[in-house]
Amino acid sequence: MQLLDDPDEGVFEHVRLQILAIGETIIPNLESAWETSIFGVVFQNRIEQLIHDIQFEALLKHLGAWRDAGAASLLDGAILISRYQYPDFDEELMLKQLEQIQQDIWIELNANLTAFEQVKVINHILFEVYGFTGNTQNYHAPKNSFLNVVLESKKGNPLSLSLIYSIIAQNLDLPIYGINLPRHFVLGYLDRFSLYKTNNIYTSDVLFYINPFSKGTVFSAAEIDDFLVQLKLDKKPDYYQPCKNEAILNRALQNLKLSYSKLGDEEKVNEINRMIQVLNNAE
Repeated sequence: MQLLDDPDEGVFEHVRLQILAIGETIIPNLESAWETSIFGVVFQNRIEQLIHDIQFEALLKHLGAWRDAGAASLLDGAILISRYQYPDFDEELMLKQLEQIQQDIWIELNANLTAFEQVKVINHILFEVYGFTGNTQNYHAPKNSFLNVVLESKKGNPLSLSLIYSIIAQNLDLPIYGINLPRHFVLGYLDRFSLYKTNNIYTSDVLFYINPFSKGTVFSAAEIDDFLVQLKLDKKPDYYQPCKNEAILNRALQNLKLSYSKLGDEEKVNEINRMIQVLNNAE
């Protein structure tokens, strides 16, 4: 550990690689060395970078494992993205926050409500009771992409607000899934009969669409048609049908990449690119 302070770059690089090979289990030792260090700023900076590198490599492995396991849990994927910027964030607290919101919505639901009425209940709890809103003043800020931060600040981008909305809805057995619309991520409420008949989320009919960024506004496929005309884009089935969890996570990472690019943080842009490669199995 003391050799991390060695002025010889060759010695330092050799020691660095040895420590990286040990992995996450050495992080407590590194943190202890940082706290008790008498070697100065260079030593501490090198330890901070080592801890980041170890945590990032571990994150890439977890992301690959999530992908290989079928990307079944959207929440688990969102947690991985939060761990990129906040490796030590309180996951249990975040889960309790989601659970509380879910419980508050569940209390207001009943079997006699129509799909539209169910959405009105969710909108009321999320946007009126809890005060979630789109961050229009700082739209491209990286913090809008991290679920743990959005749950605290109650401000997010279209994707992060859609994540919270759909994760809670699906836990309540409501068929609300992400729609990967260009320039603006939205949600779709699936036709239960179509879903039962096809047994396929990705080909089922959509009753209507929901825009969490505008406090859960409900709209139709015709409005997607108009939106695509404005963007001068051809109509594609992907713009109207639910997308897979991998596509949602990829979109979240692309948002982060744009955010860090606007800030001129090339190091983070490169790391996000590595995460995208792992997610797409391109390494």
